Amino acid sequence: MTTTLDARNLSLQDVQRCLKFEEQFNDSITSLLSLESLTEFEQQELLKIRNLFRSYYAAGKIAEGQIKFLFIAPLMNLAGFYQSSIQITLEENIAEIFVEDEDTSIKGRMDILAVHKSLAETVNTPFWILVIESKNSSINALEGLPQLLTYAYTSLEKQTSVWGLTTNGMDYQFVYIQQGNPPIYQLLPKLDITRLESAIELLQILKSICIS
Repeated sequence: MTTTLDARNLSLQDVQRCLKFEEQFNDSITSLLSLESLTEFEQQELLKIRNLFRSYYAAGKIAEGQIKFLFIAPLMNLAGFYQSSIQITLEENIAEIFVEDEDTSIKGRMDILAVHKSLAETVNTPFWILVIESKNSSINALEGLPQLLTYAYTSLEKQTSVWGLTTNGMDYQFVYIQQGNPPIYQLLPKLDITRLESAIELLQILKSICIS
């Protein structure tokens, strides 16, 4: 009998065993993306988001829904994701994954997905440019990595790579996921929105992913 697993309950070890992912570390985001300087307007808007997070964080735990609405959504808007060529979907079901040698299927629901609409029309498959998994502020951002990898897994059958981001509002962990045998995910240095240089790099990365 096939066992059905919820992606949110999987450990990183589970994902690596079932889906054969191989982990790599990359200390240089510029080896993957070209980062451009922010405009004065972008820096000022980023400062508002940063200060808003600090005020909410000082008041106590920030819920996952608040993180998506108050911080991720404004960051994506500032980075240029809200345009007609990109479709944003929330709480999207993933395609069921069957792991034959373990007689297991995996189901789940991703938090935020950005898709190139124009590319999706030509290849008949959504071309993901970014998938985001969020957690509340009391949970380590890396706790979302198993779900993120699971959600991206089936997309690698149709595209060579996809960007992922898991966050708890304060820490932002970018992951570059690549097609291969085995599939590979690269962990980039974690960014902290409360630190100015880190927050600037966070927005620079989002902007670069958006236009890549």
